Amino acid sequence: MTPVAKVKTPALPDDATFDSAQAAVAHLKALYREASRFLCDQFREAMESGRPEGRVRAFYPEIRIASNTFAITDSRLSFGHVTEPGRYLTTITRPDLFEHYLTQQIGLLIKNHGTPVQVGVSQTPMPVHFAVANEPNLTVPQEGASDFSLRDVFDVPELASMNDDIVNGYGFTYEDGSHPLAPFTAQRIDYSLARLSHYTATAPEHFQNHVLFTNYQFYVEEFEAYARKVLADPESGYTGFVGPGNTEITSADQPLDIPEKLPQMPTYHLKRPHGGGITLVNIGVGPSNAKTATDHIAVLRPHAWLMVGHCAGLRNTQRLGDFVLAHGYLREDHVLDDDLPVWMPIPALAEIQVALEQAVADVTALQGYDLKRIMRTGTVATIDNRNWELRDQSGPVQRLSQSRAIALDMESATIAANGFRFRVPYGTLLCVSDKPLHGELKLPGMASEFYRTQVARHLEIGIRAMESLREMPLERIHSRKLRSFEETAFL
Repeated sequence: MTPVAKVKTPALPDDATFDSAQAAVAHLKALYREASRFLCDQFREAMESGRPEGRVRAFYPEIRIASNTFAITDSRLSFGHVTEPGRYLTTITRPDLFEHYLTQQIGLLIKNHGTPVQVGVSQTPMPVHFAVANEPNLTVPQEGASDFSLRDVFDVPELASMNDDIVNGYGFTYEDGSHPLAPFTAQRIDYSLARLSHYTATAPEHFQNHVLFTNYQFYVEEFEAYARKVLADPESGYTGFVGPGNTEITSADQPLDIPEKLPQMPTYHLKRPHGGGITLVNIGVGPSNAKTATDHIAVLRPHAWLMVGHCAGLRNTQRLGDFVLAHGYLREDHVLDDDLPVWMPIPALAEIQVALEQAVADVTALQGYDLKRIMRTGTVATIDNRNWELRDQSGPVQRLSQSRAIALDMESATIAANGFRFRVPYGTLLCVSDKPLHGELKLPGMASEFYRTQVARHLEIGIRAMESLREMPLERIHSRKLRSFEETAFL
């Protein structure tokens, strides 16, 4: 008979009940800190002294709530409550990073249901890789580098626990039958936090609640210039500017020491308290990068993300430098086909559209009908072939015409579709940089003049839109249009 392996765990306290969100989050932080510290200590000892006897295991903390009613607290709210009787839970990671978010979401649960929440230790093991990520002086060796197999002793990340079943609406339930309380499990979040650090070379805690995506480095240069301007103004409310390598400046005249080797998606953060600032991500060109970035930023639960990049204008009446406000999307990017079928509509969100249009009006000093001189609204087509112009034109051009598309790019529909999938408010404002159907290709001379005159204004519009959205209450910006029949209580 094979003996049962001994399992070493930290002390497991009894569940605690809280009617205060602040107290619940404080307990979550204590439970997480104990589990993470235990794994780090055991891992450090194993690396120094060799394989320990038996297995070492610690668990994520979790939040639970039970409901016994179908009553709706406030039909206007798209979050902050469960919709039917049952048991609900979510595993929690990094409660220090998510403290403001968790306090807000737990507080709404307690308020809207008039019942306390339970906080305790879950049955989900914490992978040692994610615990060690909290210790800058510790690294997990590659398999085979130590004198024992890591997975024989510690829990390691499991793909089965890092899926998008909840947000994709696949009927996810926990092992005890509880329904999900939040859109992501702890392991899924930890996975994305690690990926964000890798792809952006900035720590997750620097990310702000309002995210701009772009596909050109020129926008980064203008963003830094804008950051220095507002940091020089003590009334702006902005407190710092962070670039790749986690270099941070807090005054306009400080140098920003950026690493020579930039990451795949250089990211910059103009910070305000409680994440109220703006993050700019240069995702480069292509839908794959757009999906990768949004897959991982989504776990931070941003309040909005917008695409501000370049596009091909498809109408002869457009001019280089004109703006395109997307009201719909033709999806030929294909990277989300398995998660979000192309037959699924991606609606425009009124709050985002109004903020973008008003920002264009403010920056250009054009109003009403005069805005049509420099901006069109309509369908943006997103494709996965940058050199589509080299193919037989009869098929692509016919589809573009039938769709009423006014612009074409490689990222916007991906970002909007993933916003829809992850319940993150989204929008698109593009700038026409070429007109391939009308003989105006993106050539060096034209591009240089275009970049010199238009990038700063385009970025300013995106920033103004985000600053407008920042002043909007969460219950307004997080539209019910983004919620399905069965939704998690947490945003």
